[in-house]
Amino acid sequence: MKFEVEKIEAFTGHRDAVYTVVGENGQTFFSGSGDGMVVEWDSQKPDIGKPLAQFKNSVYAIRLDAERKELWVAENYEGLRVFDLENRKEKANIALQKTAYFDIQLYEDLCFVAGGDGVISIIDREHMAFKKHLKLSDKSVRCIAINPVEREFAAGYSDNLIRTFDLQSLAYKKQIEGHTNSVFTLQYGPRFEQLYSAGRDARIKNWSLLEGYQLNQEVVAHMYAINHLAFSPNGDFFATCSMDKSIKLWQTENMRLLKVIDRARHAGHGTSVNKLLWLNENHLVSASDDRSLSLWKFSNKLV
Repeated sequence: MKFEVEKIEAFTGHRDAVYTVVGENGQTFFSGSGDGMVVEWDSQKPDIGKPLAQFKNSVYAIRLDAERKELWVAENYEGLRVFDLENRKEKANIALQKTAYFDIQLYEDLCFVAGGDGVISIIDREHMAFKKHLKLSDKSVRCIAINPVEREFAAGYSDNLIRTFDLQSLAYKKQIEGHTNSVFTLQYGPRFEQLYSAGRDARIKNWSLLEGYQLNQEVVAHMYAINHLAFSPNGDFFATCSMDKSIKLWQTENMRLLKVIDRARHAGHGTSVNKLLWLNENHLVSASDDRSLSLWKFSNKLV
């Protein structure tokens, strides 16, 4: 099987690096940037970005709850803002510690926020109040992944470790060692039987939950830090993006490399690629330090 890739659109307008992109309905998506802007985009109308909010500080993390029509935004050194997307109005403002915030995850009535001070802040969404603070390191928490099947969540840290926690009691469970530098991205596999991790050491690691998070497989995947890993909607493939300016497509089953997207061959990004979002099985959005987002179309054929 051979994969072809085509750059469909470029989305421009941010005045600084684009750090994050989220979406759930296959057409619209939201980006957050170093310019403090949160912008809504329509994949069918790339020239029309609709600003949702402007903050004084940069935004590294946003999370969409399409069912509740809420967008959660972490403004660095300030706190969380929650937006009602139907009315395009701010509905809550939760002050946090004066630090950077790298990830937000939502699960049922809880919000998990990864802080640069080593704290995972857990917020009760119904009451918009703090439920718990988890601190097991002085180094940054860079990413969080939720496993609803095993009722646990994992966090990646800048002390090179992954730590797991009980999703109900929020108790600390396990420490996973293996990376030689910061862990920037974590994703549970499609059946929640494996955990995929990557980060500054440019390696993808696949951990088996059925064997107590034993290492299954490891791939030296990029030249420089891997910023994000994202599974396609059906779970057959995943994509990674890196500080080396490239995006790579992988087969989930065996972690085999299928395609490389770069500037030379595909008019790819000119600087670090920070975040990825699958709109559907064939379309992927990428966000970059070059202040733009790109929309990619994949097609495959038997050869």
